[in-house]
Amino acid sequence: MSLQTARVQPQPQPQPQRSEPRRRLTPVTAPAAARRPRLAYAALAVGGALAIGAAQMGISLATTQDAFVLADLNIQQHELGLQKQALHENLVGISSPQSLAVKADGMGLVVAGSASYLRLSDGKVLGASDGANWASTVDPNGATKVGNALLAPPPPTAAEKKAAEEAAAKRDEAAAGTVEPAGPPVITDGLPTPTTR
Repeated sequence: MSLQTARVQPQPQPQPQRSEPRRRLTPVTAPAAARRPRLAYAALAVGGALAIGAAQMGISLATTQDAFVLADLNIQQHELGLQKQALHENLVGISSPQSLAVKADGMGLVVAGSASYLRLSDGKVLGASDGANWASTVDPNGATKVGNALLAPPPPTAAEKKAAEEAAAKRDEAAAGTVEPAGPPVITDGLPTPTTR
């Protein structure tokens, strides 16, 4: 096939274009009604917000309550620590050698001059084998007694003495008879008013 014959060949006929269907126009007599928002969605949103707010308030109140409980427990722990310390000091005072010597003397026990030992393997007494006489070599209540602050209560302070005297005076007053309570003041010139300038 030559170039000339190819040029001479007829062109295919163009297909006619399709015409678009005509749109039908209709007049609008009334505007379309706008859709109202759904009430259920609004109620759900408001309810969700209220539930979140209530949950936050509840958590806040719970943590605040826990803070108060923790503070009370810390105070209680401090008080128990002070009581433990006081009881430990009391125990140290009671178990001191001076306290034991005073209690032993009160029960009639005496201190011997020299120590004797009992050997358990054969039951033999080692050391001075004579018994103690009824006179003790140590007198815990004598002139050589050393004061022990853990055994004797501390002397009362001036404030404690004053409080004790006031309590005694109140008891005496209550024992003397019933005291009439003071009545309201008598008003003769009308109601009292403040002086202003």
